[in-house]
Amino acid sequence: MSCSHIAEIARLQPPRLSQSVHREECTQCFDNQDSPLGIDVCLTCFNGGCLDKDRHHARSHAAKTGHAFALNVKRKLKPSANRADEDEPPAKMKKLAIVEDREEDKYEFKTVLKCWKCDAQNGLEIPEASNDPHVKSLVDGVMTSLSSARQSEVKAWEEEITACEHTLMLEQHATGHIAASGLAHCTKCDLKENLWLCLTCGSLGCGRQQFGGLGGNGHGLQHYEETRHPVSVKLGTITPEGNADIYCYICNDSRVDPDLSRHLATFGINVQTQTKTEKSMTELQIEQNLKFDFSLTDEAGKALEPVFGPGLTGLSNLGNSCYMASVVQTLFSLPAFRQRYQPTAAAHWESCRETLPAECIDCQMHKLADGLLSGRYSHPRPHPTSSPSAPKETNPLAHDSPTPVFQEGVRPTGFKALVGKGHEEFATMRQQDAEEFFTHLITTLRRHAKKIGADEKKEPTEIFAFGMEQRLECGECKRVRYRVDATDTVSVPVPAREKGKDEEGKTLYEDVQFKECLDIVTGTEALEYHCPACQKKVIATKRTRFATFPQVLVVHAKKFQLVNWVPAKLDIPVILPESDELLLDEYLGRGLQPGETELPNDETAAPGLPQFNEAAMAQLEAMGFPTIRCQKALLATGNNDAEAAMEWLFAHMEDPDIDAPIQVPSSGGGGAPEPSAEQVGMLADMGFTPAQARKALRETGGNAERAVEWLFSHPDDNGEDAPTGSATAGDQQVKNGPGGTSELPARYRLKAFISHKGPSVHSGHYVAHINTEQGWVLFNDEKVVKADAESVRELKKLAYLYVFERV
Repeated sequence: MSCSHIAEIARLQPPRLSQSVHREECTQCFDNQDSPLGIDVCLTCFNGGCLDKDRHHARSHAAKTGHAFALNVKRKLKPSANRADEDEPPAKMKKLAIVEDREEDKYEFKTVLKCWKCDAQNGLEIPEASNDPHVKSLVDGVMTSLSSARQSEVKAWEEEITACEHTLMLEQHATGHIAASGLAHCTKCDLKENLWLCLTCGSLGCGRQQFGGLGGNGHGLQHYEETRHPVSVKLGTITPEGNADIYCYICNDSRVDPDLSRHLATFGINVQTQTKTEKSMTELQIEQNLKFDFSLTDEAGKALEPVFGPGLTGLSNLGNSCYMASVVQTLFSLPAFRQRYQPTAAAHWESCRETLPAECIDCQMHKLADGLLSGRYSHPRPHPTSSPSAPKETNPLAHDSPTPVFQEGVRPTGFKALVGKGHEEFATMRQQDAEEFFTHLITTLRRHAKKIGADEKKEPTEIFAFGMEQRLECGECKRVRYRVDATDTVSVPVPAREKGKDEEGKTLYEDVQFKECLDIVTGTEALEYHCPACQKKVIATKRTRFATFPQVLVVHAKKFQLVNWVPAKLDIPVILPESDELLLDEYLGRGLQPGETELPNDETAAPGLPQFNEAAMAQLEAMGFPTIRCQKALLATGNNDAEAAMEWLFAHMEDPDIDAPIQVPSSGGGGAPEPSAEQVGMLADMGFTPAQARKALRETGGNAERAVEWLFSHPDDNGEDAPTGSATAGDQQVKNGPGGTSELPARYRLKAFISHKGPSVHSGHYVAHINTEQGWVLFNDEKVVKADAESVRELKKLAYLYVFERV
């Protein structure tokens, strides 16, 4: 049967370089091109849809959009791509290993054109159409384009490293040639590897151990501190193409030197003759993170039992994505998220207002719910071989399996790309902080709910919402001020008390009771404060309590110490109460009490500015930050948390406008320059409304990067200026109620905890332990196993995030 609509295909064009082509996987479920029916790629918008008889996402897409033509793509592993058991195992993962794998070398592809107008139920296959030159160009365009998943994988290993003024304006001293490779060593010790060449004077210094990955005494850094020569290159990473690891000590970051060949020639190094002999910093980071894995054996050395079924599906590693996997698994273990997204997963697209499922966070959450909770993808991995490294045949980033019965795991590539879009950190594939990602995801979901007009109080994110009451009392006049800050997590400091060292010289710490951490965060604290009643600086006391309690309490255990302004993680054991239960009644705040007199409002604030959090301002000013910087930091981070403001300050110390006066918009928003349409459009492309984009740009003086931060910090601000110009998004949230309830008893039981292994929360490896109907289960990327009691007991002490359900 021929197609009567084939002439219409002439107006279709192959995908442009910038377009995402979803040929590998359905955008609404995790069925992929390896399934028997394959994937239908729409030739109009390049959406990918499955052909399952129950979900029929390809059919639904054609019916909703009217896009008639699709290319069905099926993929099958070539027999020659299967390694024999006796073959040498693959080399250690390298930076470009994913990109260098050629699909056509490993797989056979079968494609056929389909018309959904001719057959609205299954799509009519038109095999003879492949002879048409225009159809052939469409097919070739789809098959040779970088798929959406592949685009993300390329980004995974490409850090955005640029040149800086110090590499571009480098001054050199002619000091002669350095020793030949193999003979050179650090000028201050005998190390011959992990050597960094100062591009100013030619001095050789060994690197810092945490950056070099090998031995290092930090003599390169010491040389910079003595001479202020800013730029160094790592010997052994120089390639004939002129690439190398370049580090700028002033910027404290990796950089590019566009004139590296000439700069190296000053010291007798010809890049054309160089051979790369050492791993780059990116390769070392990837290798290090893969080393930080969690044991999959019990005390007796017996392999832990894999489990399968609904709610027991793994998430395949996308490259440093374990922080995301552990948070997502935890969220979908909670009834509120299951009830919100699983029942409507099949029908959501029919009512969705977005153009493409890949661009809708609601669609991607429904897709995750279906993938993780249906059990359809939770089954032992099929392998053509039984070698321990067989998982790497389909995913180079999979963990080596001691047994071939672990599952493949679903790949949340689309979800990760969408939720990270426009974010400075989560848009990359570097390792990130699980707590920061949790907060970012909750903010993203709330912003989307507001955008589509959903009842925010009925959204699952509300289970985390609660209020923290802050009481400030002047030490002289005894007047008080109360404020309630809306939040979703409570960060508790964990005191570090050393008790000795182990056999390897690692510092050991005394156990800390969980209650002690809560007592610290809810205790009183003395601080310097300018009292508006006394009109002078006084010593005030600040006390924090719970104003309300959430349905689900997320506790962030802060176990860090700053080493050269870099947070290093400490393995301090935290001991939970018996039966993993908390009773928080004693931490409930009571608000303004009879006999207490409120402090007057601070009249010194500039007109149009919000009332700044006095306690946070006092803490920041006590650290030595100027008032204007403190105010800007609080504005950028929600005006309620000194710690978040401090992190913002450290990240923006070099901003050229950091000390410029704050631009105060008038009541109509006209007091600041009106943002350009191009800037507004850029933020609107990230999912914000034009009103939100304009307000964020006005609030940040037209700085697009800071506008994005402002928007993420003010998720409840719809962009409409308040008549007085003085209410912040946080104020509005409190007026609407911070969420949670003050009812007692406030009793909680541990539902899950996320653990971390490694020296920093931005490196290493995260896993989640979740208490399910089958008992404690360990979710370690694609591996899902029954957790033995001993590992739960020990890892629970070292958890980074605790998730408690109210009982």
